[in-house]
Amino acid sequence: MKTRPIILVLMVLLISSAFSLVASAQEAANYDGLRAELKENATLNELLVELTKVKLNKAAPILKGLEDIGGEDMLPLFQTMLKGDLYYIKNGKTLVAKDEKVFRALFNAEVIESLSKSATKKIRVNNKLRRILRESISRIQLNSPKASVREQAIISLFSELDSNIINTLQERKLVEKDDDVLDVMDVAFAMYKVQTSNDVPEKIEAIQYLGDRLENDARNLLIQVKENTDNAQIKAAASKALKTIEQRVENFQFVDKLFFGLSLGSVLLLAAIGLAITFGVMGVINMAHGEMIMLGAYTTYVVQMFIPVDYSIWVAIPAAFVVSGFVGILIERGVIRHLHGRPLETLLATFGISLILQQLVRTIFSPLNRQVESPSWMSGSLDINPVLSLTMNRLYILAFALLVFGLLLLILNKTSLGLNVRAVAQNRSMAKAMGIRTDRVDAMTFGLGSGIAGMAGVALSQLTNVGPNLGQAYIIDSFMVVVFGGVGNLWGTLVAGFSLGIANKFIEPITGAVLASILVLIFIILFIQKRPKGLFPQKGRAAE
Repeated sequence: MKTRPIILVLMVLLISSAFSLVASAQEAANYDGLRAELKENATLNELLVELTKVKLNKAAPILKGLEDIGGEDMLPLFQTMLKGDLYYIKNGKTLVAKDEKVFRALFNAEVIESLSKSATKKIRVNNKLRRILRESISRIQLNSPKASVREQAIISLFSELDSNIINTLQERKLVEKDDDVLDVMDVAFAMYKVQTSNDVPEKIEAIQYLGDRLENDARNLLIQVKENTDNAQIKAAASKALKTIEQRVENFQFVDKLFFGLSLGSVLLLAAIGLAITFGVMGVINMAHGEMIMLGAYTTYVVQMFIPVDYSIWVAIPAAFVVSGFVGILIERGVIRHLHGRPLETLLATFGISLILQQLVRTIFSPLNRQVESPSWMSGSLDINPVLSLTMNRLYILAFALLVFGLLLLILNKTSLGLNVRAVAQNRSMAKAMGIRTDRVDAMTFGLGSGIAGMAGVALSQLTNVGPNLGQAYIIDSFMVVVFGGVGNLWGTLVAGFSLGIANKFIEPITGAVLASILVLIFIILFIQKRPKGLFPQKGRAAE
């Protein structure tokens, strides 16, 4: 008698299990049938409208139907819905994306004016739909014609690898031709082996393979293995792999700091190179040199108001050179030529001019900072590997600074103006006795230096906001570069600019930006005490 309740319980459990299996099979059959029906009969627009009406538990077939019919065109919809930013307009059932406080058209990102939140309703998602959306996004991206998209799709799957994903990747590997995509597929396979394999040699082999990788997910997995495993061999293999990865990361971080140092050095070179010419030829301490940089940056801003962004910079570079150069010539003709031989009065006069120019810009453009957009070809970054990427705008500015330096050397060494400039710099009295119009050379030299400062402003506008005080941040650094490199020596300016830029970027992480600048200034003061004429002093009669 005691066994009858047990038998009854077992019978109830057996019957309920049978019913649940039948229900699951029926649900799967209904799901597949509905998906097939949608794919066969529904149009894309009908599915989009249906998505605004359907309940959460019936949205999956709609999403599958959208993927089957729309393919890659559905990526904006799926990605927006996954983030929880998908809405629809109540009147018309049109899907829109919410971007902070504005609504945008889903497929072209245009802002929809005067659309209030009360006129829209959010399309809700749950964990099941999020999983379906992620899988759909990955499938779409894996079939993309662009290898970079396929590669990123696989990388995005590293954190959620399972047997279904691995099977999909193995099928895809049979038709994949791109080496980079195949490479990240092998990483996924190795990570899956580390997570699931019970074969110790196979697991160690996969760990050793991941030891050559720099992806964050691979490194995090190795850390988990090291902390959680009890097997000494696996723990030792994980420790060795992590040590190798850390060493490679440190090497690439060094390269990254070096690149940012060269980038800062290129800006300092552009800012200081014009000052080196005027200081070397005329002996003028031009405190308004920073405002020539500022004028170049504002010229870029004005040009961008009238010319499309992708082409504006090609107009802004010569325009900034002309504007800043013209203002420099006016300053030299109107003020500086009357103060030759009086350096203190020249310093005070140019400082006053800098204040006037700052106030003039505030009056015209207001004291607020202005933003200059970078062209599309200067945006983004060049990804070398998962831990090292070079920003394109800094890369272009580095190349631009070297190009300007080369052109300036060409002008000074191969043109009559350059010959006259070098003659005046070496011996002004002798040059004047030989018939060289030193006053004209002074004006042209000051204009050339100011024009180059204007081009430095174009470069700075791609890195930071444009404001009335933009030039003041670089005037002191420019003088340090000129003095450190050797007054009037362009090669010295080049070496000094890059040296100070690299030194700043390597000291900053340790001491902070302000203290790093102070330490660099102290170093230059001590260096000048030892070598008053800088790294590359002028020789011969020019040194006198």
